[in-house]
Amino acid sequence: MSLKAGDSFPQDVKFSYIPWSEDKGDITSCGIPINYNASKEWADKKVILFALPGAFTPVCSANHVPEYIAKLPELRAKGVDQVAVLAYNDAYVMSAWGKANGVTGDDILFLSDPEAKFSKSIGWSDEEGRTYRYAIVIDHGKVTYAEKEKEKNVLEVSKADHVIKQL
Repeated sequence: MSLKAGDSFPQDVKFSYIPWSEDKGDITSCGIPINYNASKEWADKKVILFALPGAFTPVCSANHVPEYIAKLPELRAKGVDQVAVLAYNDAYVMSAWGKANGVTGDDILFLSDPEAKFSKSIGWSDEEGRTYRYAIVIDHGKVTYAEKEKEKNVLEVSKADHVIKQL
């Protein structure tokens, strides 16, 4: 089952996450993973969730994440409360990737989809168990946009500029 505009965001969606903290802000230190209940946390927010095949990979690191970082002020101006990036990598890798990109606080959440459980549940993971590249806009529990890229290493429907046009 894939998600589409008009659907409710599924209940009980949980990701693994290490919250950023100043005392653990260095890339060589790490916090402890917690469960992040996305369904609950995002119920009353406008959220962009974008997913990608893996942290520290070429298209993801060179284009996908940097574009969302650069467009964060524009996204906030459009009423977006939260931006989150999702990959199948564990929470430690996702936390380090956020730090490597200079993201602090909760400007962009770097979330882990352990075993691509969520991505598999919506049919958006590959045969290796990695998340596909996709973007979902959730507005107070309702999906207003959900698209996955048609092929690997393509960045069109999930890039920040395209998603901004959907807001």
